[in-house]
Amino acid sequence: MSTVKIFRLVYLDFFAKNSQTMVEYYTNTMGYRITEEKDGVTYLSNGFDHHNIVITPAEEKAVRRYGYQLDGKLTLEEVQEQLHSKGIASSLKIDAKPGVSRLVELQDPAGNVIELFTEMEQSAVGFGSSGIVPLKLGHVAFYAKNFQETIEFYRDALGFSFTDQIGVGFANFLTCNTDHHVLNVVASDETRLHHIAFQLKDASHQYVSSDLLARQGRPTLWGPSRHTAGHNIATYHHDPEENVVELYIDMDVFIPELGIFEPRPWHEVLPLKPKIWEALSAWGTEFELDLAKV
Repeated sequence: MSTVKIFRLVYLDFFAKNSQTMVEYYTNTMGYRITEEKDGVTYLSNGFDHHNIVITPAEEKAVRRYGYQLDGKLTLEEVQEQLHSKGIASSLKIDAKPGVSRLVELQDPAGNVIELFTEMEQSAVGFGSSGIVPLKLGHVAFYAKNFQETIEFYRDALGFSFTDQIGVGFANFLTCNTDHHVLNVVASDETRLHHIAFQLKDASHQYVSSDLLARQGRPTLWGPSRHTAGHNIATYHHDPEENVVELYIDMDVFIPELGIFEPRPWHEVLPLKPKIWEALSAWGTEFELDLAKV
């Protein structure tokens, strides 16, 4: 019988204190397009999904929900049955949000609310014509209480594969597709967002994006530098609510059947297998911001 399997991260739903400023950031800076506004909530897309970013007005900033798409081999009712068999509570929601007619809502052990669905409306608004315009929402990193239980939850209940670590047990990387990571679970005594990450086309796209951010008064906090885990070349900046946003290229490609990453000239060893890394930067560069403590 098929098992529950997520294959991509589709959206983040933010609680925002200054929701209009966040909407302006995602439209004017990031180049996303508004697909719908309903009950004060703004839905934005980059490509064909109904939404990849959701901005919900609130008194405090936080991540409201994470949205993941399932491979469709199980009905949502069957997904619930399998989750229930593992002692995981969930609820089936019908027409609970625009663009997704049916979803399963649950919490991970860290307390994050996640939404699982098989189908999303394909509004196909296309890519923006100005701003950064990333290729896609690539991954999310969050601090997690109960971090070991949270890692096991994503691996055993939702079909993620464990790839790398930075520090023994500190930053833990998992994937649900061929990207080196879709999740980075950071050990902590609290649960909150560490950063959200978007994939760019190439190095020139990264340089142009940094220039655009500088013109808008959003300095680069860390980078560009090549990470160790994932080998992506990354820069980081703050959005209007001081959430950390990563823009990256050159992410390692995981081959789960072989348990290795596709070989690249910059890999230290071949074949490169999941391992524990000590440093954040493969280039040895250091920055004023301690990225491990944002």
